Amino acid sequence: MFGFYRLAAVVPELRVADVDFNLSKLAEGYEKAAKAGAAAVVFPELCITGYSCGDLFFQRRLLERAAEAAVEFAALTAGKGTVAVFGLPLLRGDALYNVAAVAQGGELRGLVPKTLLPNYREFYEKRHFRSGRGIVGESVAFGARSLPFGTDLLFDCGGGFQFAVEICEDLWGVLPPSSLLALGGARAIFNPSAGTELAAKAEYRRELVRQQSARCLAAYVLASAGVHESTTDVVFGGHALIADNGRLAAENRRFARKGSLLLADVDFDRLGAARLSESSFHDNPLPEGKRFRTIPLDRVEGSPDFAFAYNPPRPFVPGDVEHRRERCTEIFDIQCAGLAKRVEHTGAKKLVIGISGGLDSTLALLVASECCRLIGRPASDIVALTMPGFGTTGRTRGNAVKLCELLGVTLREVDIRPACLRHFEDIGHDPAKLDTAYENVQARERTQILMDIANEAGGMVVGTGDLSEIALGWSTYNGDHMSMYAVNCSIPKTLIRFLIETTAERSAPELAAVLRDVIDTPVSPELLPASADGSINQKTEELIGPYELHDFFLYHFIKYGAEPEKIRALAGAAFAGVYDEETIERTLKIFLRRFFQQQFKRSCIPDGPKVGTIALSPRGDWRMPSDASDAIWRS
Repeated sequence: MFGFYRLAAVVPELRVADVDFNLSKLAEGYEKAAKAGAAAVVFPELCITGYSCGDLFFQRRLLERAAEAAVEFAALTAGKGTVAVFGLPLLRGDALYNVAAVAQGGELRGLVPKTLLPNYREFYEKRHFRSGRGIVGESVAFGARSLPFGTDLLFDCGGGFQFAVEICEDLWGVLPPSSLLALGGARAIFNPSAGTELAAKAEYRRELVRQQSARCLAAYVLASAGVHESTTDVVFGGHALIADNGRLAAENRRFARKGSLLLADVDFDRLGAARLSESSFHDNPLPEGKRFRTIPLDRVEGSPDFAFAYNPPRPFVPGDVEHRRERCTEIFDIQCAGLAKRVEHTGAKKLVIGISGGLDSTLALLVASECCRLIGRPASDIVALTMPGFGTTGRTRGNAVKLCELLGVTLREVDIRPACLRHFEDIGHDPAKLDTAYENVQARERTQILMDIANEAGGMVVGTGDLSEIALGWSTYNGDHMSMYAVNCSIPKTLIRFLIETTAERSAPELAAVLRDVIDTPVSPELLPASADGSINQKTEELIGPYELHDFFLYHFIKYGAEPEKIRALAGAAFAGVYDEETIERTLKIFLRRFFQQQFKRSCIPDGPKVGTIALSPRGDWRMPSDASDAIWRS
């Protein structure tokens, strides 16, 4: 499934020191994870015996039964494929270790000892266990077999699924072992844990997991001991977390009485792509002499579907309303700060904007308005031009005029139709021929007017084009393609609506009403004559496909280098019931063709602020030859 693997964390019911009962519950949890299609599942720390056994860990009877149960549990994995990671105490010689066992295919495959042993406040692990620090390249006799034993183990299931293990406190240290394990090649870290629950501790644990997954560009799966541990002095909550490169992919509800199963589908190819493009990841060399042993495991199955994958149809737009408002406010602030700096640097006396009543120019005008407020300039320093042409409708023109009046900017109108007709005459073009020249003459006439008025006023032209249009080359070269500072250049079309809506929410009712009507207006360059009823005739999305599909393609193609087949499959899952396969396929072909063909426009776009992780500036984020072929992406 295109690099997706299903990861699981199980918090089982437990009885302290009752190994047989615990084994039965581990078996139940493993069976559920395997049936759910998990490639690997992690259980809590010392779950064979229970973490809170105290000095019972010194009892040989408990330790021997725990070792036997580990072999028995491993045998249950035969024929399943799903890897199990679980905790037990291991007696080696005269030393006791807190270890994580890795089992697959009916056998134990390796044992990883805990490195950092907490010995403060409620924790006293050094009373019982010895640290695994420095244990590398070793093996241990376990039952009838000799198993790899040490902190230097990487487990490889093929297909990019390589993982490692650290245990509870290891994550909380200054230098978690997982940092080096990730540099060694692990794309997932499994953590059998036993964290006590204190007020606000879960939030801290959650952030540790999320941040470590981000630093390691990895998946991180943690399963912590549950409520059936001893409550003599503390309570355990059974916290389970799955993070994916800084994003919290899944989290259970703590304090469950019957145990829990947590699942998430993680894109391991995406993790590899992130490590490939984030070059600083490889600037952290392993310490001299540090080596890892790779333990080959059986190949695991990829995720059977995208049921537990993070695959939103609008990846640029946060799904949570409050988060979305916060994100939109932040982006708007970045835009305003960038424009303010450029105005102060150039000493521009006026900001000149072409206002059409559409999404892009509305956002640019809102940014310019706030910019003037920030630097103590009157709104009248903004010169907004409405330039009606052959396709301008009453709705868009009316919204443009009303918006300018409400914001208090200087409004000018220049009817471009006479100039365009004269130009048609000059170049011998039949104005009845509604071709590309007919459309682009209008776009270039508007840009010429903006530039000339900016010169006349000692000002600068604020560009309105957005990231989606830049990706598709949906602009007229040396027309709306050009400006002196492009404030929307890294904002996709699907996000612009929400940026305007966020402004509408905090605006006076009259302004909010205009902004919401702009949001509801079909996207159009309005370069072809209106319909007989005066409505917009030229609708962009009817020509090139839905922008939300194009933005979806752009996100996966640029950010993670996803191949067309994968993009197509992800889109099919994300837009199920919204767009059929034919629409997705047709739009994807348009996206790929235009993205490659139109690079020449991106090679000379004006400056503008980067607001997210994806941008197409030729000076930083996207460097691509204008003559690159799209042949292998079309095949």
